[in-house]
Amino acid sequence: MRSAGVAIAMQGSGISGLDVGSATVKLNDDGFYTLTIGAADMGTGCDTVLSQMVAECMECSPDEVTVFGADTDASPYDSGSYASATTYVTGKAVEQACNELKDNLCTIAAQMMSCPVEEVDFCGKTLCRADGSAQVCLEDVATKSMAGNAIPVEVTSTHSSPVSPPPFMVGMVEIELDKETGSVKVLDYKAVVDCGTPINPNLARVQTEGGIVQGIGMALYEDVNYSPSGRILEDSFLSYKLPTRLDMGKLQVEFESSYEQSGPFGAKSIGEIVINTPAPALAHAIYRATGVWHRELPITPEKILMGVEEL
Repeated sequence: MRSAGVAIAMQGSGISGLDVGSATVKLNDDGFYTLTIGAADMGTGCDTVLSQMVAECMECSPDEVTVFGADTDASPYDSGSYASATTYVTGKAVEQACNELKDNLCTIAAQMMSCPVEEVDFCGKTLCRADGSAQVCLEDVATKSMAGNAIPVEVTSTHSSPVSPPPFMVGMVEIELDKETGSVKVLDYKAVVDCGTPINPNLARVQTEGGIVQGIGMALYEDVNYSPSGRILEDSFLSYKLPTRLDMGKLQVEFESSYEQSGPFGAKSIGEIVINTPAPALAHAIYRATGVWHRELPITPEKILMGVEEL
């Protein structure tokens, strides 16, 4: 029989008052920028997202930003890629570093054009006097910074947020449940996510889809059992069932954008919220099909059959 379930969840954006994010932004002599961070890109795309923030702040193309990832010998300190913190916490450090770097570049340009810094506008590849009477390019500013200059063109900023604004997500699942075998087939999953302003909607979408698949696996398949001697019985991918995209039926992800004042460019987190709704949504759908609530994961066919027999 077919049934549907729904779940609503919220998460955090880093751990307030604890997580630390840092970023170093440097102007190179070719007019391009280098971003050095301590947050590791584990496949979530944070290198891309943070370089996009640099490009937005410095009014350049993302292709003009080189990212040096986590290196404990060279990177500025970062608490790490965990707790849904990288975009929200480290992203704010990137934004702050870029703003300070822009101020420094304007100060150097003002010296070169012999005018007050208040009269200098940052225009991406050039820095111009407000009246249009003079301008200097980034390459010239970079060259000037290497001789008779005391103003840094490499800025490091560190950020820690006193708040942890929650992203929200609603997940709706349609299943087909066989009452004779207890098997559950996911037919359709629809999700709507509020992660503030998605910095890169494509990356946010695939991260959401991946989190949903992980959540469905946790809810229906992935189990760990031990032998009397303590050995894990599911010790290979033959016995430890991981869902693939082919097991998921249809997936549809939409974003309900909001603007988070404390986040970089209005962003909140998306790392963990996406795995939160599949388990309760599936439990709801199975309850509607069988009349039994399941409180432990995974909800295997054996548990479903045993629950139905106890009614």
